[in-house]
Amino acid sequence: MTDFSKILDKAKELETKMKESQEKIKEIKAEGVSGSNSVKITLDGEGEMQKIELSEEIIKEDKTIIEDLIVAAHNSAKSQLKTKTTEEISKATGGFGIPGFKWPL
Repeated sequence: MTDFSKILDKAKELETKMKESQEKIKEIKAEGVSGSNSVKITLDGEGEMQKIELSEEIIKEDKTIIEDLIVAAHNSAKSQLKTKTTEEISKATGGFGIPGFKWPL
């Protein structure tokens, strides 16, 4: 019976750490850049776009080039965000993964 109590205590501890981790993840910012800093996109921890910056030089480019650079910057920011959230979750779980758990990004 003692082993079961220890398991429950560990589960509660993990739950608390995961809740703290989720709050920290909300505060994360990830910036994606493309076109030699011509396009910058900032995402928050939930994957929402917070800011987009276009350089004066890029505004003069063809529309399709600008669109491609925006997509590239967004994908870069999303990749960084995924890395940062994975790191934060690893801290909360003590480095062991949760089978089947995939962060929704």
